[in-house]
Amino acid sequence: MALDRWIALVFVAFCCIYGYTAFFTMDQLLPPFMQRNPVWPSTFPKVLAIFGCVVGLIVLLGIEKGGDTASDSEIDYRKLGEYKVGQAALLLALMVAYALLLRPAGFLIATTGFLVLGSTILGERKFHIMIPTAVLATVGVWYLVQEVLGIFLRPFPFFMGT
Repeated sequence: MALDRWIALVFVAFCCIYGYTAFFTMDQLLPPFMQRNPVWPSTFPKVLAIFGCVVGLIVLLGIEKGGDTASDSEIDYRKLGEYKVGQAALLLALMVAYALLLRPAGFLIATTGFLVLGSTILGERKFHIMIPTAVLATVGVWYLVQEVLGIFLRPFPFFMGT
């Protein structure tokens, strides 16, 4: 079995566990007044679990390939050294660093840094476009979450106050 199908199998297993949690354990603790609502807090996780299982099964069964058996686009696990594994590992490390720095550094600094460093890792070198775009996207998302949705999101580091 090809590497992409093994990954799809793990993905389907994860979606099944996530779906079990969404369908059977999340709704037990709902207060009685929320049980009559058409949309529950578990509605979106249920939809994600179903779509995840469908997409994973499409890859697992090879439906997306249209019946081709072996093609040049398949991942060859014997040639993993030729793939950009270093970039992927750096991006994963950057995601962990972003999660750890989000509270102490604040949303604006952490997110802008994540976007700039992430695009640099992926090979973008036009800093005169990349930095303003990252700042604009970060401020836009912060404004939507903070002001429109009303969810507090610490914009600056903790030592600069609220």
